Amino acid sequence: QVQVVESGGGLVQPGGSLRLSCAASGSIFRINVMGWYRQAPGKQRELVAAIPSGGITNYADSVKGRFTIARDNAKNAVYLQMNNLKPEDTAVYICNVGGLLTTISAFDSWGQGTQVTVSA
Repeated sequence: QVQVVESGGGLVQPGGSLRLSCAASGSIFRINVMGWYRQAPGKQRELVAAIPSGGITNYADSVKGRFTIARDNAKNAVYLQMNNLKPEDTAVYICNVGGLLTTISAFDSWGQGTQVTVSA
């Protein structure tokens, strides 16, 4: 079983910055992709950014140029640096980690989420 824990959310003024962190733990053979999703009240969950192992990062159009995703493979961690935050970025941000428990057993785990509120 893989545990995923996020941290770093909070309240910030428009134009401000926050850095989210996410760490995966457990009996992990390999992590393939790490990503951040968000869900605002009354809206569907949407992909914010994802970073596969050794691949090209992927961002939602709404955050390109403002958010940066990065991962630390040694720590099984992924980070989301969010700059120039806007009120429409307000949501619960949820970390997703996918990979292998063994050479033939895959996993896809979600964290509990961390609240990000952008308001004056």
